[in-house]
Formats: sequence, structure tokens, C-alpha cells
Amino acid sequence: MALPQLIEEDLRLFDSALAALISKSEASMAILIDQAGFLITQAGQASQCDTTTLAALAAGSFAATQGMASLTRETNFNSVYQQGDKSSLLILSVDENCLLVVVFDAAISVGAVKYYALTTVTAVAEQLKKAHERNPDVGIDLAALNLEDTSTFFQRKKVDVN
Repeated sequence: MALPQLIEEDLRLFDSALAALISKSEASMAILIDQAGFLITQAGQASQCDTTTLAALAAGSFAATQGMASLTRETNFNSVYQQGDKSSLLILSVDENCLLVVVFDAAISVGAVKYYALTTVTAVAEQLKKAHERNPDVGIDLAALNLEDTSTFFQRKKVDVN
């Protein structure tokens, strides 16, 4: 299943959920990405980081770790945690299409961040499900998007006035 077509209502909920996560967990940044590593939305101190590159690297890291988990017959793999001296990173699977990436100070407990992140994951997954149910036959593969010509991607819906 591809990423569902998202509308303004979906993005508002995602932004609200990410802002609440940052506020409650004291994380510095949260980004929502698709499994291919394309940025969907971000919150927090994202201007201090190249979030486009972070999204791609986080998706790659998650996919690699998921591959290793599969080789060891682990079936319940849904997160990656990287601890650093200054900051740490938590990547959580939202659904088969999206990942949540949270960057936070290394002094903050990963348990606390994960606790609040799970609430965010649930809210985002529910909204993605609603988006899919709105139009189940339409999906978006951001990896297939021609960045040179996005005219076929961003179009207004034709409204029938009859």
C-alpha cells in the first residue's frame, strides 16, 4: 500500500501531534517521513539541521536494522535508538509507509521520549488510516515523483458545479 493522498487536515493533525511530542518529551526535533526517506512534515528546531538528509539517512538506517532483525528471525521490530554524547535519535515505525524520527538531548531518558512518541505514532497512524479510507484507490509514491516537474503531482481537484 502506498502513502495515501494527504490533505491540509491531515498535515494539521500531524503538525499538532509532533508539536505535542516535542512539548511533552522536551525533544529538540521530530520529523515524519515516508519509508523511502522523504520528509512529510517536521516540528521543533528543524532549522538547525538538514532534515532532508536526516530523513533519508534515518529511513536507510531503519531499513538496514529491519533487515538485520529479519535475519535473526525477529518479527516485532518497530524502532531504532541511537545514543550519542550530545544528542540521541529514536526512529519509530508508524505504519508500513511512515516513520517518526525524534531527536533529543542525550541527557533525556529514551524511555520518556518513547512513551510520548508512542502516543504520537498512534495519532499519526489513525490519521493515515482515515486518509487512506477517504480515497482508497489513490496512493502516492514520493520516490516516483519527478522533482524536475511536479505539475502532475500538485493539482487542484476539479469540482463539479452541477
